[in-house]
Amino acid sequence: MTTVQKIKEVEDEMARTQKNKATSYHLGQLKAKLAKLRRELIGPSGSGGGGGGGLGFDVARTGIASVGFVGFPSVGKSTLMSKLTGTHSEASEIDFTTLTTVPGTLKVHGAPIQILDLPGIIEGANDGRGRGRQVIAVARTCNLIFIVLDVLKPLGDKTLIESELEGFGIRLNKKPPNVTVRKKERGGVAITNTVPLTDIDHDEIKAVLSEYKINNADVAIRQAGITADDLVDVIEGNRVYIPAIYVLNKIDAISIEELDLLYKIPMSVPVSSRDWLNIDELVEKMWDTLNLVRVYTKPRGLAPDYSSPVVLRRGKCTIEDFCNSIHKEIVKQMKYAVVWGASAKHSRGQKVGLDHVLEDEDVVHISKK
Repeated sequence: MTTVQKIKEVEDEMARTQKNKATSYHLGQLKAKLAKLRRELIGPSGSGGGGGGGLGFDVARTGIASVGFVGFPSVGKSTLMSKLTGTHSEASEIDFTTLTTVPGTLKVHGAPIQILDLPGIIEGANDGRGRGRQVIAVARTCNLIFIVLDVLKPLGDKTLIESELEGFGIRLNKKPPNVTVRKKERGGVAITNTVPLTDIDHDEIKAVLSEYKINNADVAIRQAGITADDLVDVIEGNRVYIPAIYVLNKIDAISIEELDLLYKIPMSVPVSSRDWLNIDELVEKMWDTLNLVRVYTKPRGLAPDYSSPVVLRRGKCTIEDFCNSIHKEIVKQMKYAVVWGASAKHSRGQKVGLDHVLEDEDVVHISKK
């Protein structure tokens, strides 16, 4: 029996099993078993009964962040890519025109953003159909995913694509669960929770741990609404948490009333890549979601250089990160830095050290020894 067939068998059994107190242990085991089978498909040597390994297309990475276009064939990804970046990505009404990843670069607020046009995926991609696993393997490495949908059938396709990405360990617009599982030598399983357990019970937790042969562990749950799937994600440890924007394409084909309804889909931007409608809103949404920080340099005795910002990622935007992004030798030569902007305590500038955290559009002068 192939991995895909085993997955189908487990999924069918889960669908047949009614959730209640008596079945929670069994369901917990099934969910853990399903995750382990999915892991075989994610790995490069996974044998899913079709398709290649879990490795993605070779793409040279450029820019400060990467945005991957994911969607079914013929939803307009290539047209949008070509117009955004000026990079030619073959577009036509024929399915599967794009057969490999096409990279391009879009400059936003002085920051080079790499755009990756991925081949259209098909239902069953995470089980090895088509080139889906290669597509999703690249998507796992992106800082942001554009899920491009046809406005004439957005919700059905949205659900299917989310399911494909979910099956490949990608969690969209979520943060890692606030759960820790610490293995120990003896003492059995001890479970502590600072919030009520509403979607998982102790039996289900122990069942999941048992499937992973974890018989001695301290489990701490500090977040409401934790499920068995969340616990599995923590134990597996190979999940990626990526923001996603739903690009609802071809709005030139619908009415204003229908457009109003589309705006109710969270994290969505309706556009027309063909008629170039609402693209500015999409680019701004992309910038806000990437959460980048622009920092301007100020040479001694000169005005700040606002033409070429140093762009850093939020969470890695200290003075040390700023120096290293220019040249690693600067950290060794730095005596102190002066910062003007949102992160400074006063408008005339603040003298700071390497661990000072910068904010968007700060100005920095590095004083050398």
